[in-house]
Amino acid sequence: MGNRFICMPKKDIRETGKNGIGSRSRRMERSKRRSLLEEELLHRQALSMAIQQHQLSQRFDGSMSRRIGSTSSRRRNDLSEQLPNSKQLPESLENIKTKKIVLIHGEGFGAWCWYKTIALLEETGLVPTALDLTGSGIDLTNTNDVTTLVDYSKPLIDYLENLPEDEKVILVGHSAGGACVSYALEHFPTKIAKAVFLCATMISDGQRPFDVFAEELGSAELFTQESKFLTYGNGKDKPATGIMFEKEQMQGLYFNQSPTKDVALAMVSMRPIPLGPMMEKLSLTPEKYGTSRRFYIQTLDDHALSPDVQEKLVRLNPPEGVFKIKGSDHSPFFSKPQSLHKILVEIAQIP
Repeated sequence: MGNRFICMPKKDIRETGKNGIGSRSRRMERSKRRSLLEEELLHRQALSMAIQQHQLSQRFDGSMSRRIGSTSSRRRNDLSEQLPNSKQLPESLENIKTKKIVLIHGEGFGAWCWYKTIALLEETGLVPTALDLTGSGIDLTNTNDVTTLVDYSKPLIDYLENLPEDEKVILVGHSAGGACVSYALEHFPTKIAKAVFLCATMISDGQRPFDVFAEELGSAELFTQESKFLTYGNGKDKPATGIMFEKEQMQGLYFNQSPTKDVALAMVSMRPIPLGPMMEKLSLTPEKYGTSRRFYIQTLDDHALSPDVQEKLVRLNPPEGVFKIKGSDHSPFFSKPQSLHKILVEIAQIP
């Protein structure tokens, strides 16, 4: 995370012929080769960052899920340099009662995706922690073995169970990670001050996380029968165990507004999506989940979960507050990190 991307210097290459006029074909060929070299460099830099992320994670307590948070000042400074346009919010935030923010990634992602958000929240004085869900990020669990939402959510469950009785947290769930947040609201209502659903599966009682994406991907039954993106960890003669989109589909669905460097990082870091947790119905009660303080953040240039679907989720399961980020794709921590940061701070300040 402290690793900086160092761009290759570009030389002004000019070629002239007998009459001093550059050869167009040769210039185009050189430009093409240069673009390929730069693309390869971005992937190498992203891989370097992913490897360093893995090394950094070894420093955390192994008794819980490995997580990212409470970074050193050096890492904060390095990340601040990567975010030159970030605007500092007031340093004095004593009025915020709950400063611990737990970040839950969406399907295929890992704790690594929050690196910009963590840096910005820490600079504000909040205490962010990003968890790897089971079989995600650098968690070594085989994705094919993650068959239930309880299995998938175990790192979050462990975190909340080990939270001191007098402490509460703000949960932020991205995409399908919203189902893990809903599960936590139902089973640990006294430990969660607020829940934030970030272009997430804010489902109602009896719904499955997949149901939210059904309008985009088709019915669950049709998808499991015909999708070419399914993986079969137990053999083709057994039910599908996961989903893994190809690079082109992934870029179009998740990263249509994200910076190239972050897309490169995601391409070398994302893992298959466990199918079982996506197909499991949640039981949510009015007494627990129904009394929680929920907020929703809509992403208005989202191709994976369209603004219309997000609006429908809000209408059917009204939260306490709704925020919108213009120009954001399905990965607002990449495409609009400063906007996301400001909204999270604003939610944290709500009495």
